[in-house]
Amino acid sequence: MLSRRLLLLQILLILASCAKETRTQRGKIIIGLVSYGEGIRSVDQFAPFSNYLATQLKILIEVEPAYNEVKAIEQIKRRIWSLVFAPPGLAAIALAKEQYLPLFPIEGINNLRSIIVVLQDSPLQKLADIAGKVVALGQAGSATGYYLPIYNLYGMALAEVRFAPTPKTVLEWIEKREVAAGALSKAEFDRYRSEFSKAKFRILYTDPHNIPPGSVLVGPTVERNLQEQIRKVMKAASPDIAQAAGYIPNANVPDYKYLIQVVERVRPIAERIKQKPAPLYEETRKSGAI
Repeated sequence: MLSRRLLLLQILLILASCAKETRTQRGKIIIGLVSYGEGIRSVDQFAPFSNYLATQLKILIEVEPAYNEVKAIEQIKRRIWSLVFAPPGLAAIALAKEQYLPLFPIEGINNLRSIIVVLQDSPLQKLADIAGKVVALGQAGSATGYYLPIYNLYGMALAEVRFAPTPKTVLEWIEKREVAAGALSKAEFDRYRSEFSKAKFRILYTDPHNIPPGSVLVGPTVERNLQEQIRKVMKAASPDIAQAAGYIPNANVPDYKYLIQVVERVRPIAERIKQKPAPLYEETRKSGAI
């Protein structure tokens, strides 16, 4: 009887060892997300999803928030994030330059638009009036606060470009008249404008293009078979788990073709816009529009 118990114990130890080895070989999945923005969920809301993924894949799951797009871009370029719940601008960068692949669309705001806002009493009446002024943009990686505004202002020279850490900060700077105008999404403007009871804002310009929602992306360092397992497990998730994480398991991934073109157009002047004054054009081209 004793020998049978020892044999059973040895078998259990071998199985546990094999399970540990498999887990170690596969490493872990780091889920990256931006902690603010269109359709982005909090870390706590990801708990049911991360627990589900860990159970189904038998792999360690870690959720890592980034507090702005700059940090998120850094993690994507370093390929630290295995899965990314990426807002549209970040998704365009990851797809175009970093070999990430889209899995599912993120629940987002329909007809998301980029706008440029001024105070109600501002003398600025049209987009061209912004030339020579101090303007607030969002962080690099934001479709509505960075890429599209620069695209629309291309060819101008501004007195200065200030980069706001959050969309709410853009409105704060406008209210204090530290900047003449600022860019953010229409949804963000509607969300925060009521918090500025003493300031009356006016939308100076609305970009005419609908911005696609964000996407769940899988990184190039994730082994192909594991990529497919992740896709199947996410697709099979219960509606409650998928909704908590904020993705749509039965929908086609968004088309980022236009947004990728915008990103590529803006990229060559990314460093120049930090200058004072800030030329929103390439060195070989000092005027004109796109």
